[in-house]
Amino acid sequence: MSSTKEGWGTRVGLVLAMAGNAVGLGNFLRFPVQAVNNGGGAFIIPYLVSFLVMGIPLLWIEWSIGRYGGKAGHHSPPFMFERMGKKHYWKYFAVFGIWTNLAIAAYYCYIESWTMSYVIHSLARTFDGMNQLEVANFFRNYVDITTSTTGIPYEAIIFYVLCLALNTWILSRGLSGGIELTAKIGMPILILFGIFLAIRGLTLGTSGASIAHPDASAWAGIDFLWNPQFDSLSNPKVWLAAAGQIFFTLSVGMGTIHCYAAYVKSRDDIALNAMSAGWTNEFVEVVLGSLIVIPIAAGYLGLDWVKENAGFGMAFQTMPFLFENWGPMLAATAGLFWFGLLFFAGITSSLAMGTPWMAFMQDEFKWTRNKSAWSFGLFVLILGLPTVFFYNFGVFDEYDYWAGTVSLVIFALVESILFSWIFGIKNGWNELTTGADIKVPNIYKFIIKYITPAFLFFVFIGSIFSPKKGNWSAALSSLMSGNGWELDNGSIIKQFFNAGLHEQIAAATDPAVISHLELQLLFTNGARILLIATFLLIAYMVYRASANRLKKEK
Repeated sequence: MSSTKEGWGTRVGLVLAMAGNAVGLGNFLRFPVQAVNNGGGAFIIPYLVSFLVMGIPLLWIEWSIGRYGGKAGHHSPPFMFERMGKKHYWKYFAVFGIWTNLAIAAYYCYIESWTMSYVIHSLARTFDGMNQLEVANFFRNYVDITTSTTGIPYEAIIFYVLCLALNTWILSRGLSGGIELTAKIGMPILILFGIFLAIRGLTLGTSGASIAHPDASAWAGIDFLWNPQFDSLSNPKVWLAAAGQIFFTLSVGMGTIHCYAAYVKSRDDIALNAMSAGWTNEFVEVVLGSLIVIPIAAGYLGLDWVKENAGFGMAFQTMPFLFENWGPMLAATAGLFWFGLLFFAGITSSLAMGTPWMAFMQDEFKWTRNKSAWSFGLFVLILGLPTVFFYNFGVFDEYDYWAGTVSLVIFALVESILFSWIFGIKNGWNELTTGADIKVPNIYKFIIKYITPAFLFFVFIGSIFSPKKGNWSAALSSLMSGNGWELDNGSIIKQFFNAGLHEQIAAATDPAVISHLELQLLFTNGARILLIATFLLIAYMVYRASANRLKKEK
């Protein structure tokens, strides 16, 4: 079946699917942690500014590029970019729009599979009677394939394969019968589950305080997140973190929005639809996302504990233990709701990741929808199994850094320049406003052309030259005094050379630790080779597709 025969069933379904694409695991797992690690309320102002000057413009840019490409029968980024840029080389920049989704789906579906498993464990009351350390160790055992003692042999692999198979089957059902239907079911359930848990976070108050944590208060967690601190406006570290969260939460810089928008009719609204999807995501993230993990954790363990231990793993290593304080029935319900909402947040995003590959194969190589979907599943399985088997050796993190962070910035910077300066802001503005159900403020013409690319450039340069511990003032002082600019190990340059790992190996004295770190270095480099090979393969396929088009034209 040709991709050109695909289409959205309803406008509500389109908006929910787009919102589902944006609303993902990062809304509940990444946003609270980023906020805590960047000063709570100090993070909110840069975050909201980033949303207004980078998030909304990128949403409009990607919806416009997608619909414009769809008019010419292009449903994946490479030939959308070529059509807008009028030069053949633009399509190779858009390889990121396919590669990023395959690489992210490889490890994202793994996280998604955790939520499936934890729903079952919550209902089965697996965590009943466990202390906090035992719950944390349960997760560590889960991801350690060789020594897993969670009760099901090779449980992580089984649920990963099941999760990926479910994604693939839904994708094979098409836009309206698969992705749209899942969004119509999943998004309302997600929001209802989130509201229940958010109300619990709001009403917990100080009732969870104990002898071990006498200062525990959910209100302290909420106050920490929502008390603005204006001194953060001069801190580049917070701005970089806020901008990075906008990328992650809105799913911009990936190519998924382009593909969804390519199936919108030529004069259908995209301006209001983009805003609707964007603001739905912000409601889920800023309102629901900020009222669950941090307030509940602070309500039992205290704000100081949260500040010291805030991390991605809290969702799986801490929350099940906290739910057990609510009694057997409510603990099982909370586990179902928490991991259930994470599952629906995950699957509505991972489904979107399959569309660029599928559209490309259908458009350029005339594959059927079913064949395209299952090839995506197979590709992701091959690419993703190393993240499952070697999770403790850094493969997961390596995928996340290069595909889930660096790639997004590069792709977004390129598309903002293409849209505003190559295609032209006049043409781009006309495309955006054609059929619009709202009046797009004219100030955004200036923002899209000048502010957004400059902001993205700042983010990119800041990521390359991020100073040690994010201390920009100290780095500038050091540079001005002739002592150079000391880079942080999280900067792109240091990350490329594995500086952090080499330092750990040099400092280690335990032979077992050294052996583990050396293996981590080996697997990290292996992960990069696999990612690079995947990128080159997709670039070659784009080249072949272009050659096939030229033959047909002759």
